[in-house]
Order: sequence, then C-alpha cells, then structure tokens
Amino acid sequence: SSNGPLPPSDGTKRRVHGMLKMYYGMNEEGKAAEMAKSLDPCDINGPHFDHEVFLNKLRRECSLAELMDQETCMVKQIRSLDSDMQTLVYENYNKFISATDTIRKMKNDFKKMEDEMDGLSANMAAITEFSACISGTLQDQHAQITKLSGVHTLLRKLQFLFELPARLNKCLEMQAYAQAVRSHRRARCVLQQYSHLPSFKGIQDDCHAIMDKLAQELRQKFRDGGSSAKDLSECVELLLQLDEPAEELCDKFLSHARSRLESDLQGLEAEIRPYPSPSAVKDASAHRPVSAAAAGSPTDNAPKTSAIPSPTSNTDILEFIDRGCNEFVSSLCLVITSYQELFINHAQTGELASRNIPQMASGKLNAFVDDLAARYFSLVEQRIQEEKGVGDNSLLVRALDRFHRRLQAITKLLPGSAVPNQGTEIVMRAAKERVKQYLSALQSFYMDSLRDVRQALAAPRLSVAAASVAGGGALLGGPASGRDAPNSLPELLSSLSASILNQIKSVLASVHLFTAKDIAFSNKPYFKGEFCSQGVRESLVVSFIKFVCQSSRQFCDSAGEKGGSTPPALLLLLSRLCLDYETSTISYILTLTDEQFLVQHHSPVTPVTSLCAEAREAAQKLLNHYVKVQGLIISQMLRKSVETRDWVNTIEPRNVRAVMKRVVEDTTSIDVQVGLLYEEGVRKAHSSDSSKRTFSVYSSSRQQTRYATSYTPSAPMDTNLLSNIHKLFSERIDIFSSVEFNKVSVITGIIKISLKTFLECVRLRTFGRFGLQQIQVDCHYLQMYLWRFVSDENLVHFLLDEIVGSSAHRCLDPAPMEQSVIEVICERG
Repeated sequence: SSNGPLPPSDGTKRRVHGMLKMYYGMNEEGKAAEMAKSLDPCDINGPHFDHEVFLNKLRRECSLAELMDQETCMVKQIRSLDSDMQTLVYENYNKFISATDTIRKMKNDFKKMEDEMDGLSANMAAITEFSACISGTLQDQHAQITKLSGVHTLLRKLQFLFELPARLNKCLEMQAYAQAVRSHRRARCVLQQYSHLPSFKGIQDDCHAIMDKLAQELRQKFRDGGSSAKDLSECVELLLQLDEPAEELCDKFLSHARSRLESDLQGLEAEIRPYPSPSAVKDASAHRPVSAAAAGSPTDNAPKTSAIPSPTSNTDILEFIDRGCNEFVSSLCLVITSYQELFINHAQTGELASRNIPQMASGKLNAFVDDLAARYFSLVEQRIQEEKGVGDNSLLVRALDRFHRRLQAITKLLPGSAVPNQGTEIVMRAAKERVKQYLSALQSFYMDSLRDVRQALAAPRLSVAAASVAGGGALLGGPASGRDAPNSLPELLSSLSASILNQIKSVLASVHLFTAKDIAFSNKPYFKGEFCSQGVRESLVVSFIKFVCQSSRQFCDSAGEKGGSTPPALLLLLSRLCLDYETSTISYILTLTDEQFLVQHHSPVTPVTSLCAEAREAAQKLLNHYVKVQGLIISQMLRKSVETRDWVNTIEPRNVRAVMKRVVEDTTSIDVQVGLLYEEGVRKAHSSDSSKRTFSVYSSSRQQTRYATSYTPSAPMDTNLLSNIHKLFSERIDIFSSVEFNKVSVITGIIKISLKTFLECVRLRTFGRFGLQQIQVDCHYLQMYLWRFVSDENLVHFLLDEIVGSSAHRCLDPAPMEQSVIEVICERG
C-alpha cells in the first residue's frame, strides 16, 4: 500500500512473534526444539502441503458458497500476512543496519588485537632470553654480594651505636625529647646484650646518664603543667616509655588537677555563705500570704512570693548553677578527657598495653571524679535548699535542667560513672521538696483566707483601707470600693472557693514545669510516673484537700461553754464549702491534675470517692456543730430568762417577754443566713390553723376539762399518769440528731435544742398562777412564729405542749389564762 501500514496492535505483535518462533523452530526458552512434522498434504501450514490435493478436496467437499467463503478468508489472511511482514521490516530496519555496522567494526578491532598479541608474544620471548643470560653471568658473584651487604649493614649499626651519646646530647640541647627516646629505645636491647664488652659498656653508661637527665627534665615539665595539652600528652608518653611508674604519674596529674577544681568549689561555696539569720527568713516568709492575696484577677493567681528576698543576696539559683557548670563541670570534663588521652587511650597501644595501665588509671580517675562530684553535689543541694520562695518556679526548673544537661557530658566520658545518676537523684529530691513547699504555701494561703473571711464576717462593711490592711484584697475580690467588697455569705463563699481554686491551678502550672517537654530530665521514669501520681496528685493535691477537710473539722473541736470562739457564720460557710468540694470541686481538681500531668496510676492512689466521703463528713460535722452552737446561743438566753425570774411572785402578764421576741428575731435571722447557702428543703403540709393553735394547761389529747376551782390532790396524779401514757405513744424526738443539708432541717435542729432547753429549765422552777400564765403567753407567741421554720409543725406543738404542761405541774396555783386574752396579748406584742 502506498499509504504505509497502520501501527500494529499488541495482539498482532504477539501473533507475529509467535509465527517467527514457529518458523525458526524456537521454543519458549529460545532453544531449537524438535517439532512434530505434519505429513498431511492438506495442512496449509505444514511443510508437505500440496495445493492440488487441497483444491481437489475443497471442490469435492464444499459447496459453491463455502468455496467463496474460503476464498474470502484466504485473501484476508494473505493480506494480513503481507501487512505483518511489512511491519516487521519497518520495525527492525534500523536494528539490521546497526547490527551490520557492529559486525563490520568488530572484524576490524579483532584484526588489530591479533597484531598486538603477536607483538607482545615476541617481546616476552626476548625478555625471557635476556633474563636467562643475566642470571647465568651473575651466578658466581651472588654469594659475595650478599656477604658484603651484610657487612655494610653491621658497620652502619656499629656507627649508630658509637655516635649514640653525641646524638642524644644533641637532641637534649634541641629539646627533641621524642627523637632521643626513640633512638635510645632502638639501641637499648643491643647495648644490654653486649654490655660485657668494655667498649659497649662505656656507651651504655653514657646513654644512661644522658637519659636520666632527660627524664628529670620531663618530670619537671610535667610538674609545671604550663604546657599545652599536646605537649603534656607527649611528656607523659615519653615518661612511660622510660619506665617511669605509671601510678605515680597518675597521682601527680590528678593532684595538680584537684588543686584547680577545688578553687572552683571554693568559689561556689563562697556564694552560699554567709547564711541569713533565721529570723530574717521567718519574717520574709511571714509576708508571703499577704502578697499572695494581693491579686484578685484569675490571671494573677500564682502565690506571690517573689518579693521575698532570697537567702543569698549575691546570685540567684540559675546564676549559681551556671557558674558551677561553666567552671567546675567544664574543668572536670577537660581533666577527664586529658587524663584518658594520657593514661588510658595511649596506654592501650604498643609496649604499654602489656602493663595494665588502663585498669589502674581508670580506677584512680573514677575515685577522683566521685570525690569531687560529691563535694559539688553537696554545695548544689545546699543552694537548692535555700530556695524557699515559691513565686517563680521556672528559675529553679531551668537551673535544674541546666545542671542535669551538663552532667550528661560525664556520662559520655565515663560510661560507668555513677555521677550522672547522683545528679538525677538531686533533681528528684529538689522536685519533691518543691512539692512540699507548694503544699505548705497552699495551706498557709487557705488559713490566711479563712482569717480574712473571719475578719470580713466580724466587720462586713470594711473600708478600703481596712480591707487592704486585712490582706483580703485577693480573697475578697479586691474591688475599688468598700461597698463592692463582698460582705454576704454567698459572695464570701464564692470568693473563697474561687481564690483557693485559682491558687491550686497556679501551683499546678508551676509544678508542671518539671514535666515540660523541653526539660531534659522530664523524660526520666520518675517524672513520667511517680512524680505525677505520688508527688503531685497525692502529696500535693490530695494532701491539700485532706488538709482543708481536717482543718475545717478542727473548728468543731474548739467549742467552749458559749459555743466556742468560732463565728457560727464561718461554720456554716465552711460546711457549704466542704459540701461543694464533695459534689464537684474535688472531681474537677483531680481530673484537671490527671489531664495536665497525664497521671498513670501504677501505684495505689486515693480514689475520688474516698476524698468526697471525707469532705461530706467534714461538711456534716460542721453543719451539726453550727446547729449546736446556734441552739446553745438561743438556749442560753432562754435559760437566763427562766433562772433570773421569780415565777411565784410575778405580776399578771400584760405582754410577751422581750426574750421571746429576741428568740423569734434570732431564729428569723438564722433562717435568712442559712437560706443564703442552702436550699429550702421539704416541709410537711401545714394545717390552716397552725398559727391559731391554742395551748391549755393540759394537752387536748388528754381530754381534760379546764382546771376548776374544785382542785383535789388526786388531780395532779391523774394528770401525770395521762401525760406519761401520752408520751409512750408519741413519736420520739432526737434533739441532737444529724441535720440534712437544707435550711428547714438546720432551723428545725436549732429550734429543737432551744425548746428542749426551755423545757428542762421550766422543770427546775416552781411557778405561781401568774408565772404559769406568763409561760402560756410566751409559748403561744413562740408557736405563732416558729411553726413556719420547721419541717413538721407537730414537733413545735409537742415541745410547747410539754413546756406548758411541765409549768402547770410545777405550779402552786394552776389557774390558766383565757385563750382569748392570750391571743390579744400576743397580737399586741
């Protein structure tokens, strides 16, 4: 075709290649294979194909249409074969041309190579002939030449020996000590072997005298120590080659190094001394909580102790550690490097290796490093112990990090040394001590905060100056004006809780610096495990929570005759604080700690439930004590009002006694106070006539008529009997039972204590007619108001019934007042 063939497809290529393989008789491995020969003359692809037989067979067996189809098929195959062959020619044309050129070039190259090989063969034959001729000529003189060469060598050695003293003196004058030692070492064995000959003996004596002088100069040079490290190394090596005692050299080297290192340690020791007086440190520490309470915003909650002067006024801890690292540790590393280069590395090669110098030198070096490192560590620990202020923990952490990093150089120089591990232990002890200091700071802050709350409760309307003097700025919110200062219980509680929580967060942030990723020692197992779980969680956070609970409970143990010196409002506030800790704060703090420090509890830790139970127990104890204290305060008023009055000769009542009004007022104020911090609580349904309840001399349950003039001695007996029977079937009242965490329960407990005291005081007095009537008026007045505060009004009714009944039993002339008169007096009052 004039247009050229179309690009062959992959299938066509495979078929053509298969046909070529089949034609050339090649199998898949590329080797000639014996193929079965087809003997069928009708096989168009076989070698024995006969077209006449094939055509005759087609004409016999096929119809005209089949013949036409067969023709069409063969035409297509012929055209396909022509196209494939043409494609093969086009594809391989360049390869054929290239192969032809390569074969032609190889023929020319091989022809030149053959000529060169012929020339080389001729040259080798000539060389062999000349070599044989020379060997034959010199064979007779070879032994004589060898003998003369040996004599010449011996004469040169003898000349070197006779010239050796002069050569050594010349080296000594030029201070070429290394060359002198090498020369002497070359001749030493020969001179020793022939020392019995007078001439050699003289040479040996002269050499010994010269080498003794050289060794003396080397010793002096070594003692001076002013030479460079290279010269010093050469000096030690030469002395060792001159059989100088290695142990003595090691001791001299370490002694000289010790004097320089001790001067560095003395400089560090001078920075620690003189110590401040204990009173100065105590006075400085005493101001810490005030400054810590001086910041009110949540962003400025770190314990403010940076104002405390450091015990060492010269340098801070970071400068101290920097000086120690740059002077002592660096010098120590240089000494170790030089010592190892002199006595260990060089001594492991050559003749010195057989003298076991490295083992001896290593032992002395380790003892030397351990001794000086122990003194350095002692100074570092003394300086760390002086870091009492907890204001800026980053300075201490950076100093410890630098201290730890520089000690790692000793690990590389002395792989088996215990010095780096001892340094790590110092860092661990410093971290533990720091946690203790933060715990102490938190405890001091908490106690100072309670003191400020106490002052705020005693003088709730403090002026700005008084508030700042009291140190309650941060605790009370520290606003600009006195009227903005929190003086209500909820505000005080919120401020106290927030300030404590902010302090805890600030302390955790400061302690967290020990585990920061950029701190080298933070990847130690201690700081990944025990420090987080036992150090921070248990020793700091859990211990502080327990301290809060325990110190709060201690307010319950200071009760005196009049309820103790602790303000009742503080007891109420602390009970609510502990209850809030139990419900949410403890879980929040511990979760924050676990998340911030990634605490993994490999060792036993205090569970949250245990801390919550302890906080709830403290809250319960404080609230019970609050009820007891408030109940005793009211009881004291009632007791004095009963004991100081003449109930037999009193006048007819015209109004309610002032003490009863005071009881109602105090109960109301307590109700308001408790309601500020606790929820209302549950009450039983009140009857519609609770405030109109009447009190007779005998309870209505006794079914007794009013007391008549026909009083007989048997009446009191019957009354006592009925009263006792009534008590058997009444519900028992537990006066000092635990109260619930709600307002109704708290007020109920206070009222129970107060009325019980009133009842017991009445039982100890004797009453006249008007005395009994006064008790009736007072009880009715109490009943009008107190039933509103308690969970069950029947409790108040029962106790007031008992009071009136007891006063009637103790009355000489029991004539009760008319109920209408009582109501008029009470309403007027």
